[in-house]
Order: sequence, then C-alpha cells, then structure tokens
Amino acid sequence: MIKRITNLLTNYFSISCIVILFVSCGNNNNNSRDHLVFRYNEYANINTLDPAFSRTLQDNSINNQLYNGLVQLDSALNIKPCIAKSWSISDDATTYTFVLRNDVYFHKHPLFGKDSTRTVNAKDFEYSLNRLRDEKIAAPGSWVLNKVKDFKAINDTIFKIELKQPFPAFIGLLTMKYCSVVPKEIVEHYGIDFRANPIGTGPFKFKRWEENIKLVLRKNELYFEKDSIGNQLPYLEAVALTFLPDKQSEFLQFAQGNIDFISGLDASYKDELLTADGKLRDKYANSVNMIRGPYLNTEYLGFYLDSETPEIQSKLIRKAINYGFNRKKMMLYLNNGVGNPANGGFIPIGLAGYNASNGYTYKPKKAKQLIDQFKEESGIKTPEITLVTTSNYLSFCEFIQRELEKVGLTINVDVMPEASLRSARSNGKVDMFRSSWIADYLDAENYLSIFYSKNFAPNGSNYFHFKNKTVDSLYNKAFTITDINERKHLYKTIDSIAMDHAIMVPLYYDEVIRFTRKNIKGLGINPINLLDLRRVEKH
Repeated sequence: MIKRITNLLTNYFSISCIVILFVSCGNNNNNSRDHLVFRYNEYANINTLDPAFSRTLQDNSINNQLYNGLVQLDSALNIKPCIAKSWSISDDATTYTFVLRNDVYFHKHPLFGKDSTRTVNAKDFEYSLNRLRDEKIAAPGSWVLNKVKDFKAINDTIFKIELKQPFPAFIGLLTMKYCSVVPKEIVEHYGIDFRANPIGTGPFKFKRWEENIKLVLRKNELYFEKDSIGNQLPYLEAVALTFLPDKQSEFLQFAQGNIDFISGLDASYKDELLTADGKLRDKYANSVNMIRGPYLNTEYLGFYLDSETPEIQSKLIRKAINYGFNRKKMMLYLNNGVGNPANGGFIPIGLAGYNASNGYTYKPKKAKQLIDQFKEESGIKTPEITLVTTSNYLSFCEFIQRELEKVGLTINVDVMPEASLRSARSNGKVDMFRSSWIADYLDAENYLSIFYSKNFAPNGSNYFHFKNKTVDSLYNKAFTITDINERKHLYKTIDSIAMDHAIMVPLYYDEVIRFTRKNIKGLGINPINLLDLRRVEKH
C-alpha cells in the first residue's frame, strides 16, 4: 500500500511538471526542476478557495497564497501595508482612510476582456466587504464587520471605513483572509462555484483542484510585491498540495522526500523525529531543518455549564480537575517538551493580557480535598465525568484521566471525529470537551469573546454558556479604551474571573513547529502558523 501511494504521488508530481511548469520531465536529474514546485500535504483537507468562507487554518494558509487585503501581517505579527500603501485614523478613532496602490492586478481571466486582467480599485473593496455582509451569502466572516457603521470608495484609490465606536483591534481584523479583495465580475459569473474558481491578487494563481486528491497553484507573473533588493516575488514557480488523510502517511512522504514540509507534531511520528527533550534526532540532522517558536493557540478542556450533570455544575469538581494533573510532566512525556504548560489563564503567552498567575498549578492534595468536599456535600460517592476528544488528543486526555483517578474522580474518555465533536460542542451535546482557540487577530479581546454571554453557542463561541455580569460589563468597556495598558488590566481581570469559576481547563500554550527538507529556504514561522510562500526558495 505504501509503495502504491508513493508511486501515485510520484506520477502526480511528474504530471504536474509537464502540465503546470511546461518543462520536460524526461530528465532524470530531479535537481534540475526541484526548485520549481513547493510540495506539501494537507491532511485536514481544504474546504474552500473563497476567502469569505475561509475559516480554518488550512483554508487560510492556501487562500493566503491567492488573495491580498488592505493590510497584512509580517512574521512578527506587525501590521504592514499591502494593497493599501498607507492609512490614517481620525482623532476620535472611528474613521479609517486607506490609500490604495495603483499597480495591483487581478489574476488573468477571459472575463476581464481584452487585457485579461485589470487593476484593483477602491470599488472592489466596497464590493468585497458588502459581500461579507450579504445575508444571502451567509459568509462566516461577516462578524469582522460587526463594529463597522459604513464603508465606501471615495475614488479609485481612496477607501474609507467608519466604525460605530472606537475599536483598537479593528486594523488587525482587516488582516484576516475574510477581508481579501475579489473581483465582482468574476464572483458573480461563478456564483457559489467561485469557491473552486478563485481569482485574486496573490503571489500564486489557481491552476487546478481535484477535491480530496490534489490542488495546484502557479506563480502570478503580475504580482506587485518585491523583495528587499527589488526582485519580484514569489521565487517559486508553483505550489502542489496532496490530501493524504492521516499524519502518518504525510510523514512517510516527507521522510521519502516527496513533500517539502510538514507542520506540527503527531503521536505517530514525534518520537521518530524528536528526542524526549524536543531535539531533532541525529538520523535526520543532515536532511531536515526544524523551526520552532511561539504559537497563539491555547489548548483546553471545556465544561458545558448548562449540563444537568451535578459534577459539571460543581465548581469544586471543575477546580479539582484544574489542580489534579501535572501540565509540565504531560508536555514532556506526551509532546516531547513542545509547548508551554498553561499554568496561566486562557490568554496565551505573547498577547497583552497574559498573566502567569491567573491559572492553576499542580496541587494533587488540593484536588483530592475538593473532590472529597463534593462527595460530602452532594452525597455522590463515586463522581464521574465523560470527556469527549478527537483521536489526535487521546493520549493527553488519558493522561488526565489517570491522574484524576488517583485523587478520586472517574473520567470516561470518548473519541469522536473532529467534525462531529465540533457540532456536539456547539449544540451543548457534550458535558466536557477538548478544544483549542487560535488567535484570529492580535488582541486578547479575541480570546475573551468566548466568555461573553451574548456569544452563546451555537450562534457564537461561548461553548460553556458562561454568564457573568462583571465579565460582560468589563468586556464591553474594553472597546472604549484605546490605552493598551488599561485594556491589558481589564483583560487580565476578565480572564481571572473566568478562571476562578473554572469554566475550562487550560492545558498548554502551543508552539509552532515546522520541519522542512534542507533545500528549503525562507519559509520561516509566525505565531498564527499561517503559511506564507512568497519568499520560499528551493535549491
């Protein structure tokens, strides 16, 4: 079977070389063409190539190659110009005025007419943002405009956005792929099929997508960005994705040199690649590079507080779970030391509002005391909770299960497919669940929105159904404060209240970890793990 998969992939990439790059594959010297195609696998698959529906990391990473917005993030998550070459903010912090470049072209398409392309103008942004608001389209990215009162094209190069109230995090929202520019004539021609016929302005243009099999992008020769010495980006000629559905097969293809990069650790190969303390093993030192850094992602266990299960309703039990296992030991033994134990609150390391003292440390005696108190007060002598997870995190949940058993709490662990768990979590069908929260934009408000009572799931992200008047009041107040230190204090307070109610169990603050072949240069990392292939080279 492995040989068959390898042969299929080899055939695919050979065909790609002929069809996509217009070079001969008769040459047996792979190095003569290897720099032309960046190859990777997306085991979680791609849902859409329409940025208005780009809600997962996988979708965002591929759409980041196809589209641009007004502004963008650099590798340190600083907000930089993109199609907007500059912008200004009014004194009352409610009006944003963007000045657009006049040299940005859409990818070529016959519908553009004689020149097969045209320049982007402010009307295109007006159309793209209106599309997000269109209830008929029902784009999941519509929420990014919740605080926007109006927007309009003043002329071809001036675009203005007016907010309902000051919102310091707003400029960060505009870096999201939801806010990418798309051409009206192409979108309206394809309708819902635009998801598979994308036209943007990004460094790569769409070539071919066979869903669940392969996706191919080619270099955009009209791309507007250049490197620091004036060379046009991107350096690569093409990007080729496969969709092998499991991480073990993905790693095998990487080890054999059939793909150039893998992201993240998986139980199926982590010990093969890394030592117990997180170092790259000697056998891969000559062929693989490891890149590692902070990731704005908090992994956690959540409680559905509207559950009728007494153990879930009890703050004693919820706190006992937080105290009852050693996060540092868990990370060392189960993740080879990759990731930081979440002994703070929900806000991860790297965001203003993180507080190392907001959370819980390992106190097994305290956990046992709280469980004993619950038994005495409730009359339940054998407290029991069911925790639902996906297979990728089973080892973490079983570790917690064993640790809590030592202090008198039985945890049953059930496994669901990711899509099923996501639905069950949103609809209050599970008492306790494993989940994660990756930053959508660079403000801790993004994390604290999960505690706001008006965001109850399924229509929002408050999967816990947590309601607290103080939290709601402080959350609303934060929008009116532009001073970062004052906002930081509010964020810490909100986080500490949620932690005191123990509505969740923060597990760890993740790290971005990427492995590339030695011939890959310029990939880098960023704290939201977004793939950026503009400056990638293969040698």
